[in-house]
Amino acid sequence: MPSDPGQHRAARHAQPPTVPAAASPRRTRTPLTLDRITDAALQVCATEGYDALTIRRVTAILGTGPSSLYTHIVNRSDLDDLIIGRLCAQIVLPEPDPAAWREQIRDVCAQLRDQYLKYPGVSRAALATVPTHLETLRVGEGMLAILLAGGIDPRTAAWAMDALSLYVAGYAMERSLVEQRRSTQGEDWVLSQEELVRRFSALPPDRFPHTARHATALAAGTGHDRFDFTLGLILDGLPR
Repeated sequence: MPSDPGQHRAARHAQPPTVPAAASPRRTRTPLTLDRITDAALQVCATEGYDALTIRRVTAILGTGPSSLYTHIVNRSDLDDLIIGRLCAQIVLPEPDPAAWREQIRDVCAQLRDQYLKYPGVSRAALATVPTHLETLRVGEGMLAILLAGGIDPRTAAWAMDALSLYVAGYAMERSLVEQRRSTQGEDWVLSQEELVRRFSALPPDRFPHTARHATALAAGTGHDRFDFTLGLILDGLPR
């Protein structure tokens, strides 16, 4: 394995990771691996939020020091690559079907959304990470194959993938921020749908005639209704 950290990371992305050799019976400490580092990083995200993810927090969970971590990763940003790769490994990709390509893309995006929402704020790592992890690339390959099967030309498909990925990550980030504010500042800080309609309806009609009149429509939607709506706008607008 290359001694230079950058070469180490490049080698990791160039081929599937090898299975570590069985530990000697005399060893008492569990060997440090990329899987253990990724587990620890996701534990921090799940319990404390993405903002708390640091090399120091990961090493504290693993019971080791930063120097040990740096024999496996390049820097803090490398953790982003690992955790997004782990989340992408959970995505189930369908066999591309020209007759159902829209539904297939919607399903892949929904899977990504749900993975991001498990770990508050982690979708920010997807926004800042160049997709080089093999599992992240696997998902990109799958989405590209679905779009091409739907009759989308390669460049349009590539740009559509970018737009979809940005929207999914941004949507998950917004949901995470709302939940964070609800947990730290109380329910009163996050307005309910009913309260939002009430406030919009009470606006001076001479200054906000459309907002006051259509308050219910502006606040409409439950669950992931708006997520599905936006995906539909993107996909239906793609030229075939």
